[in-house]
Amino acid sequence: MPYFDNAATSFPKPDCVLAAVEDCLRNYAANPGRSGHSMALKMDRAIYDTRERLCDFIGGEDPLRTVFTYNCTDSLNTAIHGFLRSGDHVVTTSMEHNSVNRPLMEMKNKGLIELTIVEGDRQGNITTEQIVTALRKNTSLVCMTHMSNLTGTIMPVEEVGKAIHGKAAFLVDAAQSIGVLPIHVQEMQIDMLCFPGHKGLFAPMGTGGLYIAPGVELQTIRQGGTGSFSQDFVQPQIMPDRLESGTPNGPGIIGLGAGLSFIEETGIDTLHQQEMKRMRQMIDGIQDEERILLYGPLDERQGPVLSLNIHGMDSAEVAYRLDQDYGIAVRPGLHCAPLAHKTIGTLDTGVVRFSFSYFNTEEEVDLAVDALRRIARGE
Repeated sequence: MPYFDNAATSFPKPDCVLAAVEDCLRNYAANPGRSGHSMALKMDRAIYDTRERLCDFIGGEDPLRTVFTYNCTDSLNTAIHGFLRSGDHVVTTSMEHNSVNRPLMEMKNKGLIELTIVEGDRQGNITTEQIVTALRKNTSLVCMTHMSNLTGTIMPVEEVGKAIHGKAAFLVDAAQSIGVLPIHVQEMQIDMLCFPGHKGLFAPMGTGGLYIAPGVELQTIRQGGTGSFSQDFVQPQIMPDRLESGTPNGPGIIGLGAGLSFIEETGIDTLHQQEMKRMRQMIDGIQDEERILLYGPLDERQGPVLSLNIHGMDSAEVAYRLDQDYGIAVRPGLHCAPLAHKTIGTLDTGVVRFSFSYFNTEEEVDLAVDALRRIARGE
């Protein structure tokens, strides 16, 4: 099946990831940090190795401030609820996923924070000037996506980070960008970076991470066993234990480490160029089709995510036809980003989203282009 739903989760996974997870499950999948036997120690060392490599991959300062989570939503909730205090003002954008929208709205509706939502344009673009203009005296946090999951629009994260440094903390949702675009948290002045493992890092589901810059402190939103300071009834203060209660997804984290190896060996630029080549191929193949509507900048400001509609058809109907008649996997609907849909004018219709992978072939894109043309022409 030609698979174009990589913005939801990447598929297929590289062979090295499958091999690493299988080896772990077969040979040493014990509970790390809880036991002193050789299997547990091997798992513990393998997880720390991944933590260290992940910190280096994003340009972090301290591996112990790279926290493993269960997905990007978990990371964002840990960061948002852990950082904000009563009376804080937050600046965010209309292009955010509900993993940002809902935690912030929950706190706003309880009267805990004030919230400003900066509006994007019809292509999903946000400017640094808009963010800076929205700052107030009590602004403690700016929270924005690096790349829109709806339009693929790449936000000026580094420019924003430098512009607000020293004025507010900067939280970046890298759900769509990690493993796709270069990220260096120190150069970009990012204070908290949230990301999944199962998308651009090629790890299994149930993996994610949160990097917290030195000097940024979070309250815990969950407490429990950490394998350390077990005599105490309060959560440990040391990192990453403070934010990592419970047994981690050890095999998944091992898979994440293997995904990093694949990215490093292949080259993130090589991966990105291939993904963009396939998206450009699709744009070139359908942009002149009269009934097909394309969204996003459609230029260098867009990552490998392409949303479209066929005039007069519901997005779910188009996706169903692609699946049933042509064996092509895409995602229709609102993509958990209603404000973004409102921004680009598709809240009532949703869109059909194609999201590309290094593993998509020229032949698969040709098949998708032909299918969309046929559907648009009523064939």
